[in-house]
Order: sequence, then structure tokens, then C-alpha cells
Amino acid sequence: MNRNLCVSSSCRCRPGFFLPVRVLSRRFRRLFLEQLAAAHRAGKLQFFAEHQALAEEKTFTDWLKPLRQCEWVVYAKRPFAGPDAVLAYLSRYTHRVAIANRRLLALDEQGVTFKWKDYRAKERVRHKIMTLAPDEFIRRFLLHVLPAGFHRIRHYGLIANTTRKDNLTRARELLMSKVSDKSTETEMGAVDAADGGDASATYVCPDCGAAMIIIETFERGQLPRAPPRRIAAS
Repeated sequence: MNRNLCVSSSCRCRPGFFLPVRVLSRRFRRLFLEQLAAAHRAGKLQFFAEHQALAEEKTFTDWLKPLRQCEWVVYAKRPFAGPDAVLAYLSRYTHRVAIANRRLLALDEQGVTFKWKDYRAKERVRHKIMTLAPDEFIRRFLLHVLPAGFHRIRHYGLIANTTRKDNLTRARELLMSKVSDKSTETEMGAVDAADGGDASATYVCPDCGAAMIIIETFERGQLPRAPPRRIAAS
């Protein structure tokens, strides 16, 4: 039990940090080694001189074993502009595509011309224009395409795509129930006030200060009845 407590406390995030550094380093270690092993199986790695023996899968697997046991160092520090700047940067990639149509200016023999923003420049000269060859433009665009299994954030919480329909239906049911109960209580309180009771008025006239009596209530989406016409006699 003491050992488990020590492990959990060591993985606890420090105050002011977004993620625990130890957890982040181990996740980076796993992802890096998995991708390295996949590249080796696909034949994308080449070895020369004294490292030619690593071309064999078993030798390469044995060579990676010590790397899975040692601790990897991940350098994490506080962002210069604060956490708001980090969230603003990430939101440009989670809720938007790589480039909007309004930024595309021309497509001709010279290539693709588009507007881009240089965040290192000052506000007046931050917006610039760039022209790239079609293949280079496509290459840069594909860098922003998410890998398989990932999707961009559209909604979360109650309106997440997987449970949005059921959650909204349940929320509407609860809201209508609460509105009906509140309308009944308000109407009863108004009747008591009109009969001279001690119940406090829910609605008070802003001009004279007298209690206002509710004469009709209706559900959301239902139009109220037309008020009766009155004819003034001289």
C-alpha cells in the first residue's frame, strides 16, 4: 500500500502545470518506441558498419529492451504568454481546417497563392502573401491531416456527437418539467396575494409597486390566447 501511494504521489501534477512530467515522459517513450519498431518492420530503417546486425528483428528488439526500462527526460516549462496563448494556439487546429477558403487568393501556373499570418512580426506587417508550388502546398496541407483514429473537436460534454441526441432530449424534458412546476407555484402565490394572504408577490409592478397577478401561463413554443377586446364607453 505504501508503494502504491508513493507511485501515485510521484505522478501527481505540480501546481501550475497542465500535465505531470513523469506521465508525459512515459507516454512519449511508449509512442516513440512503438513507431520506431513499426518503421523497422516496414523496412524503413537502414544500418551500416558495426550496426548492421540490428537489421534482424530479434536483435533490434533486444536492443530496444533497455530503452523501455530507463526514464526518459521531457523538458516542460511554463509558456511565455501563459496558458491562454497555448489554448488559443491549439484551438486553431482542433476546431478549424488547415486553411480557410477565404485565405486562398489565386491558382495559376506559378502555383497556389494564399494569405498567411506571421506571429513573429508586428501587427501592421503580420499578414503576408505566399506562393507555393502545387505539390509543396499539398504537402504542407497534408501535415495538418489527423492520423487514423483521431477526429477534430466539434462539441463536448452534453452536446458531444456520441450522446448529443439523448442528452438534449433529456435536458428538454427536465427543463419543461421545471418550468411547469415553477409556473404552478407562481400562479398559486399570485392567487394567495390577491386574496389578501401573506405570501410575497413574485412579480411587482415597477410603477405602483402593487403585486401583479398572473392571468395565464403557456408552455414553451405555445402561443398565448389573444386578449379580449375592450370597448370604451363615453
